[in-house]
Amino acid sequence: MPQTLNILFIGDIVGKPGFEITQTLLKSYIQKYEIDFCIANGENMDNGKGIDEKLANQLFELGVQVITTGNHLWDNWGAKKLLSSNRNVLRPLNYPAENPGNGFVVFDLGEKGKVGVLNLQGRVYMQPIDCPFHKADWAVEKMREQTKVIFVDMHAETTSEKIAMGWYLDGRISALVGTHTHIQTADARIMPKGTAYITDVGMTGPYESVIGMKTEIALKRHIFQTPYKYEMATNDNHLCGVFVQVDIATGKALKFESFIYPKFL
Repeated sequence: MPQTLNILFIGDIVGKPGFEITQTLLKSYIQKYEIDFCIANGENMDNGKGIDEKLANQLFELGVQVITTGNHLWDNWGAKKLLSSNRNVLRPLNYPAENPGNGFVVFDLGEKGKVGVLNLQGRVYMQPIDCPFHKADWAVEKMREQTKVIFVDMHAETTSEKIAMGWYLDGRISALVGTHTHIQTADARIMPKGTAYITDVGMTGPYESVIGMKTEIALKRHIFQTPYKYEMATNDNHLCGVFVQVDIATGKALKFESFIYPKFL
């Protein structure tokens, strides 16, 4: 039997409601899947916009080992200090290098070996930053010098760009999960060369909402086409995530499962 590593990823944690359900359920999922390594996307933890040192530490205390982010990271200026001081909080690698922080990390699990985590951001309908495909080539090559177990958070708007990255990296990484759109997709699978893939993991937070925003506020934005202040919703919390089991020797995914709790009817 191959020696394996069990990885848990929690999808976009939105505000206090998202943190509270993570706080309630994370330990049980770590136990259920016998998790060795836990990652979470925390870019929306600060009332839906950004993350700071206090919020990051709250996630680390729950058992999360690496936090990934995305474009909303920059909405909280406290994130810059956090990125400068903690290598285990990532920002998308393909932002200009002059920004603080790191886009990937190789995390040492001792006897279990090392895990590489890479954070990328798409460009379609988003900021015209550096090419995520070329940046992925460079980062994956660097990480594979230390480990074959590599997990990628691809934070992007369009399904096509995320799927394209999945095919581009198939066989070179262990898993690629999409984040940002907050709606879990039904395409979780292991690709032909051994990479686990899902277009979007989904949102951890209040589902009586429009992707985390109070419904009445979101409706005004869409109907009147003018700005309205973002306000967090609070009701009908769900936790979204994925579990992947990886062969440490080859870096290939052996099992892959997405989940939403509680399930929708």
